[in-house]
Amino acid sequence: MPENHPRIAIVGAGLGGLLCAVILRGHGIDTTVFEGDPEPDHRAQGGSLDLDEHTGQAALRAAGLHDAFLALARPEGQEVREYDRTGRLVNHEDAPASSPRPEIDRTQLRGILLSALGEGEVRWGTPISEVAPSSGGRARVTLGTGGTEEFDLVVGADGAWSKVRPAVSDARPFYTGNTLVETWFTDVDRLHPELAATVGHGIMLAVDAENTGHLIIGQRNGDHTIRVCVGLKCEEDWAERAAVDLSDSAAVRAHFTKLFAGWHDDLLRAIHDTKGPFINRPVHRLPYPHTWKHHPAVTLLGDAAHLMPPAGQGANLALLDAADLAGAIRDAVADGSALGGAVARYEEIMQPRGAIAAEQSARALEQ
Repeated sequence: MPENHPRIAIVGAGLGGLLCAVILRGHGIDTTVFEGDPEPDHRAQGGSLDLDEHTGQAALRAAGLHDAFLALARPEGQEVREYDRTGRLVNHEDAPASSPRPEIDRTQLRGILLSALGEGEVRWGTPISEVAPSSGGRARVTLGTGGTEEFDLVVGADGAWSKVRPAVSDARPFYTGNTLVETWFTDVDRLHPELAATVGHGIMLAVDAENTGHLIIGQRNGDHTIRVCVGLKCEEDWAERAAVDLSDSAAVRAHFTKLFAGWHDDLLRAIHDTKGPFINRPVHRLPYPHTWKHHPAVTLLGDAAHLMPPAGQGANLALLDAADLAGAIRDAVADGSALGGAVARYEEIMQPRGAIAAEQSARALEQ
């Protein structure tokens, strides 16, 4: 296929993959988005995100979606309340009237991107089993549903356990020694007013820094829910070692009640008052800097490229990666230059940027 009419595949319909597709499709570039989930609402998309004006918001501007973001963004979500285990408020940061990092629910942001892309533009229920170089400097995608397709460029936007990554890198995520166990409260102001007051409008963080290092995080979302994460410094198989059945919410609550014995009741409501379920989320990361030998027909963005512990940078960088890559492809198509050169220029910017953010996130986790 001529270089100025490339066929591009994006694997993964998360934030980065969708934004990349929105920009490319907006410039008339043939783009196929593969997603293993059978439909957009197949699984929960996570909690609230704070989008930085220089990264995530800049990417949305490049896609022409910044106004749609502002219509749903919540500056009040930047409030921070930090407690010690006794329930004493040790730090309180009010949200500024105009925040450079306003919050938005991940589900809402994904909805903006899907609406901009249009119906029928994602191949739902189409997992990828392998990506490999093929003849003519292209890449072959093997579908989990059977069959293969060839593309001039395959973009791995498929997260931590990327099926695209092995085509360019042997790196695999490793466990950091930290786990988040997630649960949710709905209709919080009516059903859980005490917890709602403790959490406030943004995020609540309670830490037992002098002893176990365990913590409780509460995060308000825009749909009157609070996402709670119990943070553990533990072996990855902690539940098996403690003989806790993660599918048994009562057993998980009982275990955490013992683990957090002596904590203030205002904080323990985040554990005691939920009916569950509890979702176990071990925290993994990639080595940094994560680099690979350039291949003109395969590249990565977001967690597939620089998986890091959650510290407010992952989604922002995925969006910025997507905008930078799409912009490089757009320019190459416009001037008829080699697509591989555009990919190389993108990687020269993205890889060191991702390494810096990954190191910062890893250090934050160690504190």
